[in-house]
Amino acid sequence: MRILEIILLLIVTILPFVKRPLLKIINKKYLLIALATILILHTVIESCRWQLIPAYLLMLVLMWRIISIDQTKTNKLTFLRGLGYIFIIILLIPSWFLPNLLPVFSLPKPTGEYPVGTHSIHLKTNIDEIITKDENDKREFMVKVWYPSSSIVSGKQEPYLDRANRVSFINKYLGGINPNLLNYLDHVDTYVYENVPIVEKNFPVLIFSHGYGSNALGYYSLLTEIASQGYIILNLNHTYESLGSTFPDGREKFFDYEFQANQTVNVLERMKPVKEAFKKELSFEERHAIIREASKGYSVTNMIKRWTTDIIYTIDQLENWNSTGFLKDKLDLNRIGVFGHSRGGGAAGQTAIKDTRIKAAANIDGVQWGEMMDTIYHVPFLYISADWPAEHEDINSHVYKNKSTDYFYESKILTSAHPNFMDIPFMIPIKELAQTGAVDAELGIKITNELVTAFFDRHLKNNYIADPKKISQKYELLEMTIHQGDSIR
Repeated sequence: MRILEIILLLIVTILPFVKRPLLKIINKKYLLIALATILILHTVIESCRWQLIPAYLLMLVLMWRIISIDQTKTNKLTFLRGLGYIFIIILLIPSWFLPNLLPVFSLPKPTGEYPVGTHSIHLKTNIDEIITKDENDKREFMVKVWYPSSSIVSGKQEPYLDRANRVSFINKYLGGINPNLLNYLDHVDTYVYENVPIVEKNFPVLIFSHGYGSNALGYYSLLTEIASQGYIILNLNHTYESLGSTFPDGREKFFDYEFQANQTVNVLERMKPVKEAFKKELSFEERHAIIREASKGYSVTNMIKRWTTDIIYTIDQLENWNSTGFLKDKLDLNRIGVFGHSRGGGAAGQTAIKDTRIKAAANIDGVQWGEMMDTIYHVPFLYISADWPAEHEDINSHVYKNKSTDYFYESKILTSAHPNFMDIPFMIPIKELAQTGAVDAELGIKITNELVTAFFDRHLKNNYIADPKKISQKYELLEMTIHQGDSIR
């Protein structure tokens, strides 16, 4: 919460119970002026928001009581006064709960040398769209570019999430309330500016793929930091499998729950042998054969292949973008990396297998369904895992059996959970609702940012001072094992 909001809440919590003694030492007029001043400052500086309506009501009641109070009468607890105190206590519950449930949160400020700009690109393909029912539909998706800027003076700070993503976020987490009730997000400082000038030099290119059914644009804390360190990031929005997409003509496309249901009809039955394989006392090789067979035709395997197609199609555009338009001469096409979170991390890993233009790849807490079980990476690879419980099936221990002929970094952030790599811990700071881990939200994303940056600095920028191992030595919560493949031994 913001400073004046906290002051306002403390006033309506404490003052109703101490107003009479306070008025013996402070003139009523001055006290009212002070309260009105705080309310006006909050309105002007921070702006009003609906989560504070109970607090505003309490403030108005409090000011009315101060005006009407008669100091000559004895301070005796009457029935009506008792009801008034009960009313105050009841109203204090939503006064504190609502602003804490949906706060005007603070994202971590980027630490790199560059301010960050954003630019949107609409990609239309000739690939058949299999998710929609219209047989004539072709695949299209949005790409949001995060880049180092030379100046943000003339730019407009980007609001946190567009309407489509706010609507979809509400539908998923808050039961479909009016999307206008998320207008408080306009007050979040994103540290990102739309369509500001790009630095006149070329930068390594990173492709980022989001989690399945998640907010494609809900990674400000991750992507802003990495872009500020001198990277151009192409943030893909996989249409119909992200929460929401907004196209330049105003069309909004949302997550397709019907397609999801059709794709997962037999998923429990297909995955049953995998779950049982982890419960039985099987050798690694026996379990490996079961998992390998179950992954064939698995809906997630097919989804990761679709997303890999999106990523490769985007990479195919880089040469043209580097020749003309906004990104002209800004892309270092010899230094391309790919990374993602959750299913997007799996798609990033799959892309590193399929496309030799990728020089380094990272998977942030995603299960690597696809072809990796039958092959080996030939580029540096970083795997970051959340701290999953012991009973969680460790599919990746089989997927990553062969590791890489280059460096393979296997890491885990202790006490973290799957959503800790997104902005969710900042948007919903109540751990039980956000399903985040015990790790401090800022510390968890700080470790992730430093680790991902060090990895790409080392393996794309050839900065040998940068070293993921040093990041693991810096933080007790970061466990890491480094495997060195045959090509570097």
